[in-house]
Amino acid sequence: MVRLAAALLFALVLLAGPLAAAGRHAADTAWARDPDDGRLLYREDHGLLFDADGRLLERRVLYRCADGTAFAFKRVDHRPDAEAPDFVLHDARSGYREGLRRREGRREAFVQYLGGVERAGTIDAGPLVADAGFDVWARNHWTPLVAGERLRLRFLVPSRLAAYPFAVEARHSVPQDGAYRFRLRLGGWLGWFAPYIDVAYAADDRRLLRFEGLSNLRDDRGVRPLQVRIDFPEPARPASTAEFEALATEPLRACRVEP
Repeated sequence: MVRLAAALLFALVLLAGPLAAAGRHAADTAWARDPDDGRLLYREDHGLLFDADGRLLERRVLYRCADGTAFAFKRVDHRPDAEAPDFVLHDARSGYREGLRRREGRREAFVQYLGGVERAGTIDAGPLVADAGFDVWARNHWTPLVAGERLRLRFLVPSRLAAYPFAVEARHSVPQDGAYRFRLRLGGWLGWFAPYIDVAYAADDRRLLRFEGLSNLRDDRGVRPLQVRIDFPEPARPASTAEFEALATEPLRACRVEP
């Protein structure tokens, strides 16, 4: 049961920057560290594409080992659904893949381990939150969240080819050090067995500042989800089209995230 709960929380990816930035493209960098000793595990280079009205259309994330080697890439397409975007993550260290896609009008989750056969499953219709779509969901529900309401959502867990209920609520009634902190747990009785995830958002511009919990990446063998603290120290900056496109073209190579 604990392994199931950990797998569910592992899929909750909250690594998202601001939804408004100057210009059509923007870039952001996040740093993932060991929560116990502060050792740098990996870096995330984020690229964002906006439409003329400032709506986020696409996110690209290039993951790098501490030495700068690119080892994983994720593309998130918010066009079909802002809160449940299509996405695919590929990790060159183990060949692990996961994501969500649309086929014949239906949502389909997929996962592939260690170069094996891809497994896929249709996700039931209805409200859904997936991957970085949580950031959009949080902004859409900002007022009740900061008011202290306990909200529920259905979050996609690609490794299980299913969606599960989660509960979200603020940890404090007022901002602490200029940030609101929210805690996420699996809904219902599963929440008693699962580790929680904490996220911090800036009170003034609602920008994600920190994520603490299970990463969307696994260890070097592709088996165990990594426990991390991920910080976004700076707001997203304007970027060029070339910078955005380069994230998808840099070759991926295996490297060591763990010592």
